[in-house]
Amino acid sequence: MGHSTTIWDQKSEFEVIKDWNNIDQVVLRSPRGASARVSLHGGQVISWRNERGEELLFTSSNIEAAESDARWNFNLLPQFGNCRMLEQHGFARNRMWIIDNDPPPTPSNDGNGKVSVDLLLKPSEDDLKCWPHCFEFRLRVSLAMDGNLTMVSRIRNIDSKPFSFSFAYHTYLSVSDISEVRIEGLETLDYLDNLCQRERFTEQGDAITFESEVDRVYLGSPNIVAVLDHEKKRTFVIRKEGLPDVDITTELGIFCMEPMERKSKTMVDFGDEEYKQTLCVDGALIERPVNLKPGEEWTAKLELSAIPSTYCSDHLDHTGLSM
Repeated sequence: MGHSTTIWDQKSEFEVIKDWNNIDQVVLRSPRGASARVSLHGGQVISWRNERGEELLFTSSNIEAAESDARWNFNLLPQFGNCRMLEQHGFARNRMWIIDNDPPPTPSNDGNGKVSVDLLLKPSEDDLKCWPHCFEFRLRVSLAMDGNLTMVSRIRNIDSKPFSFSFAYHTYLSVSDISEVRIEGLETLDYLDNLCQRERFTEQGDAITFESEVDRVYLGSPNIVAVLDHEKKRTFVIRKEGLPDVDITTELGIFCMEPMERKSKTMVDFGDEEYKQTLCVDGALIERPVNLKPGEEWTAKLELSAIPSTYCSDHLDHTGLSM
């Protein structure tokens, strides 16, 4: 059913279940105990657990949030934020996706050694009224034997005219306390500060720490960024890449961190103190939207891993990816 396994075919698991709203969810499991859960509502990854069963993505205890997991999804299209006459962060995260039983081959071996599900989104008539462009959005979510989570997004223009869009993997990580977290890999980069009317600054610190609300867009970031949680002695390693096509922007590498206390009190899907237990780190394309010609396809990839350490310089190899 739209999934592929290779090395551990007999031991891997792929299961379709129903949530409390009778919406299909796909559960991926590795033989070592790691798991991921993907909802067809929004094509969103709503759970990612390691082999010890620990949840690695933020999940609110707020009852109202349980009725709307869409906040924690990974797919923002065709916009990030409120830039057009569209809903916040576009419509992809609020639409029903389908399982793609016969997906086209991917450019690389993204299914090897993994259990995967392939999802597909096409615009509805209502979508075309607010964003009049025909597209195919394919998403492959994969779980590796070591528990690493990978998302590969492929957006194809099947229209007769070009269109442009921005994109983000909206990733809310579960952390012990925001004051115990630092981000490494974004030093010396320029960023747009959304708390200062998107004024441009240059990062001066050796790492990013959090003593007050932060809402920034870092530009031209490296392929690998680390989120260090000192209290949990855990490092999230974020690897990302875009299609190396000079005709389409390759500036996949912009990060946004939020929220803090003031913002959390105005958001129904956060408890008042839960801002301390989450950090949003988006691999995205924001400053220079993609301009996609008819027949062209744009690809992006994000891999998340969680390693039991507070610092691992070997993972911050900014020269390339081993995915």
